[in-house]
Amino acid sequence: MNVPIQLFHCPSAVNGLHIKRQLQILAILLIIGLLPSLTAAATIDLELPKTGLTAEELAVVVNDDDPQSLAIAEYYRVKRGIPEANILHVHFASNGPNLPQSTFNRIRNAVLGQTRPNIQAYALAWTKPYRVDCMSITSAFSFGFDKDYCSKTLCAPTKASEYFDSPSHTPFDSHGIRPSMLLAGNTLAEVKRLIDRGVASDHRYPTHTGYLLNTRDKERSVRAAFFPETIKVLGQAFHLVRLDADQIIDKQDVLFYFTGLKQVEGLQTLHFVPGAIADHLTSAGGILDGKDQMSSLRWLEAGATGSFGAVVEPCNHVQKFPIPAVVMGHYAMGDTLIEAYWKSVAWPGEGVFIGEPLAHPFAPSLVDVHEDGATLKLFSPIRREAQLQGSESIMGPYLPVTRYPVFPGLNEINIHLPDKNQHYRMIL
Repeated sequence: MNVPIQLFHCPSAVNGLHIKRQLQILAILLIIGLLPSLTAAATIDLELPKTGLTAEELAVVVNDDDPQSLAIAEYYRVKRGIPEANILHVHFASNGPNLPQSTFNRIRNAVLGQTRPNIQAYALAWTKPYRVDCMSITSAFSFGFDKDYCSKTLCAPTKASEYFDSPSHTPFDSHGIRPSMLLAGNTLAEVKRLIDRGVASDHRYPTHTGYLLNTRDKERSVRAAFFPETIKVLGQAFHLVRLDADQIIDKQDVLFYFTGLKQVEGLQTLHFVPGAIADHLTSAGGILDGKDQMSSLRWLEAGATGSFGAVVEPCNHVQKFPIPAVVMGHYAMGDTLIEAYWKSVAWPGEGVFIGEPLAHPFAPSLVDVHEDGATLKLFSPIRREAQLQGSESIMGPYLPVTRYPVFPGLNEINIHLPDKNQHYRMIL
């Protein structure tokens, strides 16, 4: 099919991701005994760009009638430091694949009644139900049930998401939606391993491989049209391999895996690094308990940290599936997994997102902190610039102090803060 060219906007999108996180650093010289008293400790203010959702902005929806859902929610709350007030309780008896619209509306209204204004996204602590009639349950929670997000006839387009390729890190404040993701797995042990992988991925800056497969199934390999440009734009930041093959075998370095098949063989031979994303374009990957086509759960069982699949027949509209360059580009800019994945699907109404929402492998971090500065670890998909600004007041005005070139891949920027009485911020 013909793909609108505006679907490929990774470079322009990632340039605009500017939000902030304040970090206050007390000099550690006192701790190691090099300063005589607390009064000698300097306070340095450095405001970093915020590049992803935080635990305080994520709510966990738990079904109190499902013991496994309760256990998942509690494990996730502890592992991610989710505030107690962000655990939202609902009750429903269904453990089947579909939650009827009438029942769903009652449950979503209960969730909305408990949702605080700061909440920007939802983690759903169950595997089933994964569908609300013609919508995926993640899209239904995010948009509300709306048949415009469903195909009105077979293979029809659906309503678009304005969150697609968005620079925002506040999806509800900016777009009025809270992206949702299932903490999915067949057993509690599987979900715990998924959560552990997500937590382990934070600030890891993996330099492993992204595999882009053009299979013999041409109807399901329509995303392959993007692969040459994807490698051209992102190939300096990631090791990307395009293959004309139906599967990869015995690879121990899998960071991304995008393919198109009904069934993907060889997953048991692969090692996915923490934070890995993988999916296959097919009609029924989001039917998580399905047998006719491979369930997207197989990716998580194999070690991926996030995946995606269709819950009703989408046909092969690329807009209904993740665009690899977009998800990889936003992920590389420091987006959490839920943000990067959601931003990569233009028409997400019929697809379910599964994984650990807060996985954050490419988020900026400060290391080697001292009273005069620190080293900033910063990953980038493209070449750009970072600017350190300073002000005598936290309210500004901020003036340029120095500029740093930022190159594709991992950067380590040594930041010197010359005046301890100034407030500083980093702009990307």
